[in-house]
Amino acid sequence: MATSLTTSPAEAAAHLRRGELVAFPTETVYGLGADALQPDAVRRIFEAKGRPADNPLIVHVCRRKQIKQVAARVPPAGQQLLNEFVPGPLTLILPKHDHLPSVVTAGLETVGVRIPRLSRTQSFLEACGTPVPAPSANQSGRPSPTSWEAVEDDLGGRIDCILRGGRTDAGVESTVVDCTTDPVAVLRPGAIPVESLRQVLGTVQGASPEGEAAPRSPGTRHRHYAPSARVRLVDTPSEVAPGEDHAYVGLDAPAQACALGRVHVEEDVQAYAHDLFHIFRTCDEKEIEVIYAQTVSAEGMGRALNDRLRRAAAR
Repeated sequence: MATSLTTSPAEAAAHLRRGELVAFPTETVYGLGADALQPDAVRRIFEAKGRPADNPLIVHVCRRKQIKQVAARVPPAGQQLLNEFVPGPLTLILPKHDHLPSVVTAGLETVGVRIPRLSRTQSFLEACGTPVPAPSANQSGRPSPTSWEAVEDDLGGRIDCILRGGRTDAGVESTVVDCTTDPVAVLRPGAIPVESLRQVLGTVQGASPEGEAAPRSPGTRHRHYAPSARVRLVDTPSEVAPGEDHAYVGLDAPAQACALGRVHVEEDVQAYAHDLFHIFRTCDEKEIEVIYAQTVSAEGMGRALNDRLRRAAAR
């Protein structure tokens, strides 16, 4: 299959309405979407990505009034979060609407819903005129794509269309909050820090234990975000072993930088999180064998960054 490239949200939406798969930019990473009301099209998302069938999808809509098409209700805490952070990089786990095909939610009675803020995404979703379930537009387990070129590298020839845009702003996925619990629970740390949620709601639970039989959020059980190179986590650059096929990424510069194949020293945690997946893919292109990644303080964006690093290092 030839994958069409376009900069037109309307053209990309026409592909989706025909039951085809479309990759599109958001403010977090690129997503791979289908029409939520065409189950066969949604199943193709799993096939194209090699995604496990028990991994639920996040549904993207462009307006609040569309939430009722996929969710039965929005609890009061969810309404507070909508008022404060939406549109934006926040996914709410809500009770599923009975009419939403079960393939979207991997058979769960809950659904993740997000309203992206990027204007190009809004235009695309508006033109689609239907809810759009969309995981990240990459091969399952690989680093999430933060550019259309990364999507083409992973899925070119396997999907129908890529809506081209620039590099994404956040570089990490949305924060996922389960609004069916009291208090609400953060299932996946992301671009909105937990501290910001607590300023609005007060009490917010941490993530549910890994390995639950039916995870309510993507990115919490299966190995994710991993490059072909092995990722080794370090607290300081002094733990890095020299080697031409070794790379380092972190906030502190290694003393033996000249003895490494690649070195990426980031200005701050925000820049580190923004660049991480791009760095992983660049290291793969340069045939790096081992990436030493420095962990950071687990606060603010650092919580999401450490989560992605830990999952990328999992074997």
